[in-house]
Amino acid sequence: MTTGRCRLYIDDYMEDIESGKIPASKELHQAMPYIRSRLDTPGVFVDEEKTKKAVELIERYHDITLVDWELFVIALVHCYYDDNTPVFTEYFILVGRGNGKNKFIAGLTWYLTTHYHGIKGYNVDIIANSQDQAMTSFNDIYEILELTWPISKRFFYKTKEIIRNLRTNSYIKYNTSNSRTKDGKRSACLVFDEVHEYEDWDLINVFRSGFGKREHSRIFYITTNGYVRGGVLDQLLDRSEKVLTGEITNLRFLPLIYKIDEEEERDDPEMWVKANPSLPYFPTLKFQMEQDYELSKHEPSMASEFMTKRMNFPAVDGYTVAVPWEKILATNKPIPYNELKGLQCIGAVDYAEITDFASCGLLFKKDGKRYWVEHTFVCHKALKLESRKINFPVQEMADRGLITIVYDDLIKPERIAEWFLEKAKNYHILNVVADSFRISNLQEEFTKRGIPLKSVRSGPATHAMVAPLIERIFAEETIVFGDNPTMRWYVNNTKTSINGKGNISYEKIEPRTRKNDGFMALVHALTQDNELAESSGNFMKLDVYTY
Repeated sequence: MTTGRCRLYIDDYMEDIESGKIPASKELHQAMPYIRSRLDTPGVFVDEEKTKKAVELIERYHDITLVDWELFVIALVHCYYDDNTPVFTEYFILVGRGNGKNKFIAGLTWYLTTHYHGIKGYNVDIIANSQDQAMTSFNDIYEILELTWPISKRFFYKTKEIIRNLRTNSYIKYNTSNSRTKDGKRSACLVFDEVHEYEDWDLINVFRSGFGKREHSRIFYITTNGYVRGGVLDQLLDRSEKVLTGEITNLRFLPLIYKIDEEEERDDPEMWVKANPSLPYFPTLKFQMEQDYELSKHEPSMASEFMTKRMNFPAVDGYTVAVPWEKILATNKPIPYNELKGLQCIGAVDYAEITDFASCGLLFKKDGKRYWVEHTFVCHKALKLESRKINFPVQEMADRGLITIVYDDLIKPERIAEWFLEKAKNYHILNVVADSFRISNLQEEFTKRGIPLKSVRSGPATHAMVAPLIERIFAEETIVFGDNPTMRWYVNNTKTSINGKGNISYEKIEPRTRKNDGFMALVHALTQDNELAESSGNFMKLDVYTY
């Protein structure tokens, strides 16, 4: 047991943070005097023998080398008051993706069930919103027992659902929100994994009810940042701030928050360690982060993912554009209409408002590129509304043949059908897809003319499905619109939104005056991209294709 200075794995790490030797977040700097004040309290001691044993066992059986921040946590777990209660009973660890938090917590909780920790019935429940996530740390332990079974079978019983230490009668289980039993009365240690996914405290409170009756009970919240705002993660961050600033003084709560402090720090690899404390020791992590960073320059969802999951710094901008402007400009390349004649294509239409804008398009795949031939219909009434004046040269585009202004009270379905019928004279239209919400307006006219029409669901699920393809073709500059300012306007009017599960969806930046119908028509078409064969330069073209 150790008191005072030179505490094993603690003081050196704290001094490296405070001196700036290890770049660290504002919150981690705040944590250092907070921790020191707790450990310097009279009667507090560090159980160095158990700390050393824990490190030895975890490294030997789990075949890992623990790094400085992990050693720091293990040592803090073994800090006690002279009444034999832990200095810290709740640990909130926010750390970037890929830093080994699950493998670390697997090793630590495995050790806590052993007789070296020394508490019988020290039951561990690992909880997450999804079964796959809940099983991550559990499976890490199970696999280690498999590898060491000739020795471990003397100490452990294991199934795919429970691991039990035979000497201490302590179990390790995984649990989800769908678990049949969520009774925390026998738990000594609760691990809440990826709490960024928790929208409320209901699941946590169920496991916490009756918790704490075992000696040295502890709770671990381990997570990256995420996309659910106002949920458990944000409340833990708020609690952390109050603890670290002294507003809350009596909790045995330890927040260790690894994150960058400024958005610009994402561009400085020397600062990445602030969110990724394992980075100096994990070459593979460094390589993958470098790759992700390069992709984040070109792909919006990757940029959001890099900031949120790698840097623990979610974007706070009002919105993120779906496609960077320079990549939109890169679509302005000639469309080889003569070479496309007779080729297969997918038609698509976005017909959300029959008194507003409607966009029709054909998608081709040829020689490694995708060509998008688009035309817009605009109801004249939409141009006369002062409350939502369209800031776009519609008449100029009409003069160029890219837009048709309709001087009826609505854009009639037959206009849309006739456009595709005219195009079918030159191109092999495999199918036309439209949003299921508006497809009933088109069905009769398309059927009458023998034009195939297929429903596609619009919304986050569809958007998430095609987002990787959209990002890739724009990033690689392999999507071609020709000189179509209308399409460039549509794309530039579209933002990305990230839901609570991290899935991307596409929305208008400003829904009243900025239209994105052409972009949504393209999204519809790309849902059928796998149905469209790649054509090469030597393809035998047909002069005319009719239904």
